Amino acid sequence: MIQDMTSGNPTKLIVKFAIPLLIGNVFQQLYNISDIIIVGRLIGVNALAAVGASAPVYFVLLLITLGFTGGLTVITAQEFGAKNEAGVRKSVVHSLVASMVLSLLMTIIMQLYMTQLLRIMNVPQEILPDAVLFIRVLCGGLVLIVGYNLLSFFMRALGDSRTPLYFLIFSSILNILLNLLFIYVFKLGVVGSALGTITAISISVVACIIYIGKKFPILHLTRKDWKFDFATFKKHLNIAVPMSVQFSIIALGLMIIQSVCNSFGPEVIAAFTSALRIEQLATQPLVALGLAVATYTAQNFGAGMVSRIRRGVFVCSLISLGFSVFIALVVRFGGENMIQIFLDEENRNIINTAKDYLNISTLFYFFLGQIFIFRNALQGMGRAQIPLLASIVELLMRSLAAIYLAKQLGYIGICYASPIAWVGAALVVDTGYWLTIRKLKNKYRQNHVKWQENRFHLSGRGSVSPLHSSTPAE
Repeated sequence: MIQDMTSGNPTKLIVKFAIPLLIGNVFQQLYNISDIIIVGRLIGVNALAAVGASAPVYFVLLLITLGFTGGLTVITAQEFGAKNEAGVRKSVVHSLVASMVLSLLMTIIMQLYMTQLLRIMNVPQEILPDAVLFIRVLCGGLVLIVGYNLLSFFMRALGDSRTPLYFLIFSSILNILLNLLFIYVFKLGVVGSALGTITAISISVVACIIYIGKKFPILHLTRKDWKFDFATFKKHLNIAVPMSVQFSIIALGLMIIQSVCNSFGPEVIAAFTSALRIEQLATQPLVALGLAVATYTAQNFGAGMVSRIRRGVFVCSLISLGFSVFIALVVRFGGENMIQIFLDEENRNIINTAKDYLNISTLFYFFLGQIFIFRNALQGMGRAQIPLLASIVELLMRSLAAIYLAKQLGYIGICYASPIAWVGAALVVDTGYWLTIRKLKNKYRQNHVKWQENRFHLSGRGSVSPLHSSTPAE
C-alpha cells in the first residue's frame, strides 16, 4: 500500500515502515543461514569454506547493485513526496535503463575475471574450483538480481514496505526448498545452492511485475514516459553512482578482510563465515531502521520539510541506541549456541574461533547502528558525498587494521578490523548529517525571511508574493 510519509507522527510512520523491512531482512538472513547450514552439513566443511571464501565477491556485487538501485529510487521517492506523478514515472524509466546497463557490464566483467579475483583473495587451492563455480553461477543471474532489487525499491519509494516483504518471504522459502532439492536430491553440490538462489529470484521478479501492473497505477508507463532525457538521467546517476561506489568501497574492505582470513586456512574461513552470518542476522533491526529513515527523509526532503526530517532522525538515533545494546547482549551471551547450528560439536576449535569474533564485535554495535541512521538520512536528502567519504574512511581503517593487526595478533587482529572501521565511519556521517541539517535550516530561515519581506512589501500594493510556494514547509 502506498504511504505518504510527509504527514503524521514521524516515529510511528518510521517504525511502522521499518517493521516489514525488518521481517523481510530477517527472512533474507535466515535464508543465508539456512544455505550455510545445508552446505555445511550436507556437503562438508570444505564446501562451507568455498561458499564463505567466495561470498565477499557476491557481497560486493550485491552491495553495488543495492547502492545503485537505492540511489536511483531516491529521486523516485522525492518526486512522490513532491506529488509529481509524471516525475515518478520518468524516474522509473531512467532507473530501468541505468540498472540494465550496470547489470550487463558487471556480468561480463565477473565471468571473465572471476578465477583471477579469487586467487588474489588467497582462496586456498583445495576449495578454489568450488568457489569459482559457485560465484559464476550466481553472477549469471545478476540481471535478475538487479531487477528484483529495483522493483522492491520502487515500491518502498512510494511508502509500501509490506509488499516487498511478502515477495521476500516467498522468495526465501522457495530458495530453501530449491537448495534442498538441488543439493540433497540432485546432488549438485555448491552449484545447487547458486541455482536455487537464481531460480527463486527469477520467479519473484515475474511475480513483482504482475503485482505492480495490477496494484500500482502510478507506475503504469506510457510511450511518453519512455522519452529519454539526459539531464534526468544525469540527475539519477549523481546520486546512484556515489552510493554504488560507497557500497562497493565498504564491500572492498570486507574482501580485504576475507583475503587476510583466507590465509589462515579452511577452518578459520568456516568459523569467520559462521560468525558473520550470525552478526548479519542480529543487526537487521539496525539495517531496517536505517532503510526506513532513507524513505522517510527522501519524501520529506522532496516536500521541503527540514524540521520534520530532523525530528524523525533524532528519535530513530535513540531507538537505534537501544537496539544496539539489546542485540549486543543477546549475541554476546547466546553466540556459542547460535554457532553450533552451523557446525557439529566435534568442530569445537572452529566454534571457539567464531565466538572470538562475536565477543569483540558486539562491543561496537552502537557505532554500526548510528552509521545506518545518519548515512541513510543523508542519502535520502541526496547528499551522497558525505557517505562516500565515510566509506573511504571505513575502507582505509578496516584494511589497515586487518593487515597490520593480523600480523601482530593473528586471527584476533582480524576481529578488530570492522569495529575500528565502524568508529571512524560513524564519526564522519554523524558530523556530516548535523552540518547538513544546520545548513538546510539556515537556508530555510533565509528564504522565509525573504518571503516575509517580499510579502509585506507587495501587500501595500494589494498583492501577495508567489514565493511562498518555494518556501520549505515545516
